Amino acid sequence: MALYEVYSHPALIRYKTGVCTKATLFLLVTLCVTYICPLLMVYRSQGFWNKRNTYEEQAVVRFQYETLMMAATGTNGDYVAWSTFPHLNNMLGESLRIPSVSVREEDQNQDGKLDRLIFQLQLPLKDEEHVYSVQLLLTFSYQLFTKSTVVMQTLAYAQHSSSVPGAKVFFSGDLRLQQSVPLPHRGLFNIYNVSVIDGSSPFASAYDLESIVRRYRERNLTTIFTCAMPLWTTGRATGSPFQLTAEIQYPSEVISYYPSFWENIKFAWVQYVSILFIFLWIFERIQAFVFQNQLLITIPITTGKPHQE
Repeated sequence: MALYEVYSHPALIRYKTGVCTKATLFLLVTLCVTYICPLLMVYRSQGFWNKRNTYEEQAVVRFQYETLMMAATGTNGDYVAWSTFPHLNNMLGESLRIPSVSVREEDQNQDGKLDRLIFQLQLPLKDEEHVYSVQLLLTFSYQLFTKSTVVMQTLAYAQHSSSVPGAKVFFSGDLRLQQSVPLPHRGLFNIYNVSVIDGSSPFASAYDLESIVRRYRERNLTTIFTCAMPLWTTGRATGSPFQLTAEIQYPSEVISYYPSFWENIKFAWVQYVSILFIFLWIFERIQAFVFQNQLLITIPITTGKPHQE
């Protein structure tokens, strides 16, 4: 008579043993290896706990309309200068030249954040004066919002010199963020929200470019103006002003920060579980082989179909 299956269910076999047996010791060892080894492997790979992380953001940058410009007009130390600081202008005396200045900031992609500053300056000169070098300092308000809220005052410094007197100079580059240490992952960071140049000071030392740059570079968070190739044009006509043009882009930055505790836990958990699954699969089969073949003495008890609610 032909037979056919009318019903089936899995059989559940329980392997029991005493507390102080080799089987119990084996189970404890396999559990420890299964759960601890993945943790050690991930930790020793030096990627388990992130000490720092990065994200990308375009800062909100605004030109502060604070300017200091100095041009050398000879090899014997003669110079002309101009600034937006009244105290400094009063100290310049005959070296002061009042230029014609044009400033324009543009939002090129219409995303609500300014992308570029175009600064143009025309410096009047006497017929016997010739420009051999020029230094320009501009200040900015710089803000970040994605992680911690960063509010600070920064500067852009540009300079160029030549042995041949110039008629105009053209600077084009990016205002780049520089970090000595990562930012916090949240909170307000406004320790550098102070003027780079103390325009209220009546002392000449407050406007010394070397001192300004030295103090500024001591900060952990700064911006620099990167201009690889300034363009120096010669052949200034008699009576014509010296022309200076600076185009400064505000690019997106890759910003380093200290990740939060929960961000680290989320990242570490994914790594740990991905390796844990492999160990669970391996040691589940090792335990099945050991107990099914009675390599360690236990008492197998068949209980039939597993209980289902």
